[in-house]
Amino acid sequence: MSKRVDAYLVCGGNYHDFDFARLEILKLVAEQTDIRIKVAENYSDIEAIEAADFLITYTCDIGPSDVEQQALKRFLSAGKKWFALHGTSSLISWLSMDPVKIGAPRTHPLFMQMMGNQFLAHPAIDQYRVEVSDASHPLVSGIAPFDTTDELYMLEYHGEIQPLLHTHYSGNAEDFEEGDWREKDDKQIVMYLHPYASGEVLYLTLGHCRSTHDMVPLVDEWPSIDRCSWELPEYYELLRRAICWGAGLPIQEPA
Repeated sequence: MSKRVDAYLVCGGNYHDFDFARLEILKLVAEQTDIRIKVAENYSDIEAIEAADFLITYTCDIGPSDVEQQALKRFLSAGKKWFALHGTSSLISWLSMDPVKIGAPRTHPLFMQMMGNQFLAHPAIDQYRVEVSDASHPLVSGIAPFDTTDELYMLEYHGEIQPLLHTHYSGNAEDFEEGDWREKDDKQIVMYLHPYASGEVLYLTLGHCRSTHDMVPLVDEWPSIDRCSWELPEYYELLRRAICWGAGLPIQEPA
């Protein structure tokens, strides 16, 4: 007899097309008939989060309160899994608008320790090659290197990190206070596993998306619809495998 898996999706925040991302994630979850999922825009329903078997987050600039962080800690301490996507660790502050200068405040140390990273910066959306770091791991095995056009996250890491995907970049994200990476190691991790307490976090930085009205009040209308890695079959394959990983279901590679 199959076992029901209760998942919880947090999808919301700023500067992204969360309606698009939410729908795409839910369609992929619906492919697994044993998963039932609840959806929220933030971490406020701590009872529902702790009751879930599996957590998915796609957010930007959503910093959980101290009480909510403790609930997330209890969730992981119970041996559960958390699939964190794209901007989940991206907490930002606008230091100036002319010229643009953005900070990444270290205001949520427990939150970042649980996820295994502190977001610092990203350069402008551009093309880069994503390579497999650990071809033996079922989350990425059989996936060939691929090119994407996306935001490239520059991160500071906390705790044990098992890289699964990486790219190479050495440059300056000029809009960010800590964006100068010209003198640092050019290997940037794109996907990794991070054990925390008795649980585990899978972080995938790919997946920016943005549409016409997603930069209000900074800009009345954004001039393009950005789908980035969402346009790639490789990205959907990574999402499918991650959902199975989080739900404790077998990961099936394409035939």
